[in-house]
Amino acid sequence: MNQEKTINRQRRRRRFRVRNRVVRDSTRPRLSVYRSHKNMSAQVIDDEKGVTLVSASTADAAISKQLKYGGNVEAAAAVGKLLAQRALDAGIKQVAFDRRDYRYHGRVAALADAARESGLEF
Repeated sequence: MNQEKTINRQRRRRRFRVRNRVVRDSTRPRLSVYRSHKNMSAQVIDDEKGVTLVSASTADAAISKQLKYGGNVEAAAAVGKLLAQRALDAGIKQVAFDRRDYRYHGRVAALADAARESGLEF
C-alpha cells in the first residue's frame, strides 16, 4: 500500500481517538491546536455551544511583528503565552488539551508548556 495513505490513515485514527477522549471526558472548554509549516494557531472552544471563546495565532499582529518566523518552537511558545493571557482575561482557567493528530513534542509541547506556565490548567 502507498506509504502516504498509511500515514494519513494513522493520523486520522489518532485525531478521532484524541478528540473523542477530550470531548467525552471533559466539561471544560477544549484548547485545539493547529500547526502548519509556516504558522501555528490555537483556540479555546466551547463544544456545547459550538463557539470559539479565545484564539491566538502567529499571524496575529500582536505576535507576528515580534517573530522572525512563525513555524518554530519560539513562535509556538509565544502563541501559548498569548492564548493563556487572553483566556485568563476571559475568565477561563481550566481547559482540555486537544492536540489533534500531532504528537506531543516540539512545537505542540512548547505551546502547551507556555500556556501552563502562564496560568492555564490542563
